[in-house]
This record gives sequence, structure tokens and C-alpha cells, in this order.
Amino acid sequence: MGGQAVIEGVMMRAPHSYAVAVRQPSGNLRVISRSLNRPAEKHRWLGWPVLRGLGVLGQSLVVGIWALRYSAEQAMENPEPAEARPSGKSEMSRWVLALNVALSLGFFIAFYKFLPLYMATLVSRHYRAAKNIFVFNLLDGLLRLALFFGFLALISQMKDIQRVFEYHGAEHKVVWAYERRGKLDVEAARACSRFHPRCGTSFLLVVMVVALIFYLFLPFHSFAGRLAARIALLPVIVGVSYEFIRYAAKAKGRIWKIASAPGLWLQRITTREPDTGQLETAIRALESALELEKQQGGDLVVA
Repeated sequence: MGGQAVIEGVMMRAPHSYAVAVRQPSGNLRVISRSLNRPAEKHRWLGWPVLRGLGVLGQSLVVGIWALRYSAEQAMENPEPAEARPSGKSEMSRWVLALNVALSLGFFIAFYKFLPLYMATLVSRHYRAAKNIFVFNLLDGLLRLALFFGFLALISQMKDIQRVFEYHGAEHKVVWAYERRGKLDVEAARACSRFHPRCGTSFLLVVMVVALIFYLFLPFHSFAGRLAARIALLPVIVGVSYEFIRYAAKAKGRIWKIASAPGLWLQRITTREPDTGQLETAIRALESALELEKQQGGDLVVA
């Protein structure tokens, strides 16, 4: 998907550029745009099937965390000007970014790998049927999905997250307005749906389902072996999920409808109807990304 909701702002992406627009407490909009090289353009092997999904996800994670940090900085009334920052700030920022990525990955493994596996292990100690490898792995997968849906439902009740989901809805509406109507104005965006099939939510759901299928056939009996196998297969699962989404998008028709439908249902949780100011923020972000893309001679499409 070409955009991403951040705190009081939106990030939009074109093939070789991205922009972040942030609404400050004063009501002013701050916009920054940057060039972006695709991972496969830097390293040829990241263009290979399965591996290209890892490159795209890694880049999206890094850019997304940077956008969140920029948004948080601009949310202050008087953010520190870039020229006033200490010379070593950029080096420290790299370390902070790396730490953020590591913490995000650590949370994902703990919550979506360790916890459901531990819960399934507890169940297997009390129910003999759950000791069967296939049943155990199926139970682990279903618990993982339940945690995923439960976590989204829980955080969706938080006021700050509801604001993020409103910006998420604004991003989808603006992308639809540009892709279907060729317009970037509030009225055109307001008339569009807040559900979009290329949303990252759909990708996360596909990852969960693909993981469930892969793990069904793991033959390990020990907790350590099961956990290690799940972590080791994570890059493969991400790569295969990306290829499925990519193929479904090209195939369109029935395959695309089947692949995108669960993600569209889930967006009833992860998106909300935005207000006029949020739509304006998303429009400014997309306009800036497309303007930079045009200057670089790229395709004026949402990446």
C-alpha cells in the first residue's frame, strides 16, 4: 500500500519517493519528502522471488519507524531545527532506529510466536488430543490468529489509536480518489471508501494464514525445537506471503477478491472515517510524494 498512518499525520509513497505530512498542535501542516530507492535496485538478489518480499518489508519497517519519529517531533509546538542539532545526532539516530526495529521484531516474536506456542503447550498437557502434532500445530495457529484479532480490537479502543485509524482511513480515501478519479481534493476523497485492498493490514493477515499452513507440518515435539523452527521459517513465510499478494494483485478476478476480502473485513477495525483536516493532511502527503517522483522522472502512481 502506498501510505501509512502515523501519529497526527500520514506517510505516502510513490515508486521512488515518499512524503510525510504532519498536523501540528497549532493546526499548521509540516511536510517533508525524500527520495527512495527500491531494495532490488541496490542489491540485485533482493529482486529474486521470495527474497524481494523481505527487502520490501524491511524497507517499509525502517521508513515507517522514521515517519513515526518525525511525526512525534513535529507534534511538539517548537521542534528542534535540523541545523541546530548536534553533529553526532544522525549517528545516534541510526542506533535509535536499529533499536526500534529490534524491539519491534522482539515484540512480534514474543507475542505471536512464543505466547501462542506456550498456550498451546499448556492445553496439550490437559487434553490428550492436543498432543497430536497436527492438532497441536493447528491449535497454535488458531491461538495466534485469536491474539492478532484480540490485540487489534483492544488497541482500537484507545483514543490515540483511534486517531491513527482515522488517518489510516484518510490515506485510503485519498489513494482511491487519485487512482479512480485522478483528483486530489477533499470532496473527491470524502466520497471514496475507507477500505483499500492493498492495505498492509491484508498483508499481515496473509502472513498469519501462511504461517498457520507452514507450521502444520513441523515435526518437532520439544518446545525449544518448535519455537526455533517457527522463528527460522519467518523469513520464508514473509517472502511467500508477499509473492501471494503480488500474484493475486496481478491476477485480479476471483483470486484477487478472495485474497483481499479478509483484509477488507479487518479494515473495519483498523480504519475509521476521517475529518476534513485529516483528509487535507493525506492529500498534502500524496501531492508531495508525487511531485518529488515527477522531478525524478518516475511513474506517478501510488507504490
